[in-house]
Amino acid sequence: MKHLPTSRRTFVKSSAAAMLATTCGGLAARVYAAPSTGRAETGKLERPHIGSIGMRYQGSVIAEKARAHGDIVAICDVDQHVREQARAAFGSTPRIYEDYRDLLARDDIDVVTIGTPDHWHSKMLIDACRAGKDVYCEKPLTLTIDEGKLIRQVVQETGRTVQVGSWQRSDHRFRLAVELVRQGRLGKLKRVDVVLGKNKTGGPFAVDQPPPELNWDLWQGQTPDVPYVHERCHYTFRWWYAYSGGQMTDWGAHHLDIAQWGINEYPVRIESKSRFPDVDNGYDVAVDYAVTYHYPSGVVMTVSDTGRNGIMFTGSDGRIFVNRGTLEGKPVEALQQDPIPREDFTVYDFDNLERPTRSGKLDAIVNHMGNFFDCIQAGNQPISDVESQHRSVSTCHLGNISMWTGRPLQWNADEESFVDDSEASGWLRREQRAGYEVL
Repeated sequence: MKHLPTSRRTFVKSSAAAMLATTCGGLAARVYAAPSTGRAETGKLERPHIGSIGMRYQGSVIAEKARAHGDIVAICDVDQHVREQARAAFGSTPRIYEDYRDLLARDDIDVVTIGTPDHWHSKMLIDACRAGKDVYCEKPLTLTIDEGKLIRQVVQETGRTVQVGSWQRSDHRFRLAVELVRQGRLGKLKRVDVVLGKNKTGGPFAVDQPPPELNWDLWQGQTPDVPYVHERCHYTFRWWYAYSGGQMTDWGAHHLDIAQWGINEYPVRIESKSRFPDVDNGYDVAVDYAVTYHYPSGVVMTVSDTGRNGIMFTGSDGRIFVNRGTLEGKPVEALQQDPIPREDFTVYDFDNLERPTRSGKLDAIVNHMGNFFDCIQAGNQPISDVESQHRSVSTCHLGNISMWTGRPLQWNADEESFVDDSEASGWLRREQRAGYEVL
């Protein structure tokens, strides 16, 4: 069993900081290689052009943070009301689109942000990379494990920079928690306990005609074509397995990512308990769930829907708890006498030390987005790169697959396949609607 890649410093941090530190949040004026067509005549661009796809709440948040580094020239959403509101919020300059493919066809767009529902992430990211764009894509990265394998391949082939919106990696509390674990401040790691929270319940819901401002066919994308139900769309899409994975991929793409970053290896056995709702045309995510993961080193990670939201790391010499408001435990208190200087952080090589540490969602996204643009400029892997996020969300998917099959699963992480289990292997991918395949 291979461990996650061990950190190696490929740059002297002080030199990297000096190179990156000038204007615009500590980053030197960016010089972007022109795409192969269209803008090639102009050579290079100091300030990139950004196209933003999916403009409800989170999509507008990441577009706003990206605007500190470039100019929003195009906005896309399948809901006319959303895209018109977004254009008003970002000024009258951006051109608006209903179909993201029209946005990607523009040669003058260098960077794309993706803030759509989960079932669109993989296809849009792949299409954007193949169109020569660098991409900031919201979490969770994929709808299935096989999608992540394809994304890895495409990013390697195209050489594009991709940052996934698992911004807790750029939150100082979570980053410091992982440093404490990985630098041995808890002794030998024994156990990790994660609480995500309950899935929503509801239904049966009324079938209706799609509102005239919404392209319902395009919104559904690769998923089965079903009659319009208001609760399937916009924020509440996450409580339907057709479009998402419930809390396992919603909060899980954040907390399981941090947990596995600390564990530094991949699971080999997955067990679960769950109960599913029995309601026609209603939310179908598990009503109650608990998952246990076993790792090659003997570490056990539990995931529960009940308790205090966050992550508890327990080692032979102490334990720490971290969530979006807290980092606590005796190893944290010991930092007062024996701190870990930021320049000695080890779990990510390419830090811009001129950026102040930040905690909390909106502030952490400032650094997360800044890291993305730093890495475009320097040619480095972002802190939430495709490989780490494919592996993290795969762990989330494995929990759901165990719940769907109703039994323990054996996982070969090197081959990314189930051990002698054809039924579970069928969940590595999903049937995709014609015309919307993730190719």
